Amino acid sequence: MSSSLLQLNTIFISILIEALPFVLLGVFISGIIQMFITEEMMAKAIPKNKVGAVFLATFIGALFPACECGIVPITRRLMAKGVPLYAAIPFMFTGPIINPVVLFSTYVAFGNDWAVVWERSSVALVVAISVGMLLTFQFKTDQTKHSVCVNVQKKTFGQKLVGTIQHSIDEFFSVGKYLIIGALIAASMQTFMKTSILLDLGQQDWSAHFVMMGLAYLLSLCSSADAFIGASFQSTFQDSAIVAFLVFGPMFDIKNTLMMLSQFKAKFVGILFIYTFIAVFVFSMLLVR
Repeated sequence: MSSSLLQLNTIFISILIEALPFVLLGVFISGIIQMFITEEMMAKAIPKNKVGAVFLATFIGALFPACECGIVPITRRLMAKGVPLYAAIPFMFTGPIINPVVLFSTYVAFGNDWAVVWERSSVALVVAISVGMLLTFQFKTDQTKHSVCVNVQKKTFGQKLVGTIQHSIDEFFSVGKYLIIGALIAASMQTFMKTSILLDLGQQDWSAHFVMMGLAYLLSLCSSADAFIGASFQSTFQDSAIVAFLVFGPMFDIKNTLMMLSQFKAKFVGILFIYTFIAVFVFSMLLVR
């Protein structure tokens, strides 16, 4: 085996070993919430006041440690039960980022350093609130493609427990393939792409942010594991650009864009993408030191 392939294999395996425990924990907690916390509980908690709804939904997202892979259908179900669009989107944005699993994985990935954890959380909160407030002014009608049939069938505790396990397994295999693909791409980039190429593309602070946000979109990583890959770029980019990577990726990537397009109108998804990209860029740039 050549030295390059050996290096690729080593980096790939190390990323998987570091990330898999957090992915497993994340999908299990997601399964518990999916089966034991109903959407009605969430819908009743949303205040009628638009500003209050945006802020509350943004912070409630922290209670849903679901990957961005699974947060889109959850958001759609919440909207079907009465949660307004301007509150559902901030919930969808913060759910995959600001939760104990993702924050702890970020803490571990960056060498037990809280700085990036706080920066990632702060930027994600501000972006989610800002986008939510914009949506309160622009969209007055439903932007979903079709109605959702809500299953109101009562389940026993045993059925919920079985459902939790089934949901966890399904979500693990759903997000696992994206983790493997992302880890392989990241390992390949670190092995075969010269660091000078990335440095040339991101010589300026603003271009570095563009490069990392573009990578986040293309890699389409699970938010429970993206910190480990983001941390691998510390020798190439400053923390503010890495924070942009860690915030934009869980909000928008290839896989959840396709999921959004299946649930929401294309024009709305396009506008949401533009708002999110600009907001992440602006607020992460404020971290430049």
